Amino acid sequence: MTNKTLYERLGGYDAVAAVVSDLLPRLRDDPQLGQFWQHRAEDSLKRSKQLLIDFLCSRAGGPVYYFGRDMKTSHKGMNISEADWATFVGHLNATLKAFRIPKGEHDELVALIQSTKQDMVEA
Repeated sequence: MTNKTLYERLGGYDAVAAVVSDLLPRLRDDPQLGQFWQHRAEDSLKRSKQLLIDFLCSRAGGPVYYFGRDMKTSHKGMNISEADWATFVGHLNATLKAFRIPKGEHDELVALIQSTKQDMVEA
């Protein structure tokens, strides 16, 4: 028996992309979090989406290389608060629930994302 990566257990690139495609509109439409996407060009939004897909695929053990900046640099000066982070995690959990991600993979993916918190939350 081989040990599959989280990337494989989630369903690969298309599954990760589908999750991100569901999550980002939730975040942009949220009254608290929408400010982080205000006044951004459509191309910038598409690039951010692609970078998030690549980041998650790479960190989950997939054959994707993440070419973006580190999380601390990417989010510096955004003044993301603990409350913002908690709201984000709520949307993440709702998205994973909507996709019926099994508990083990759900918990592992959330832990992967939680590992970036100290680099993103400033306020």
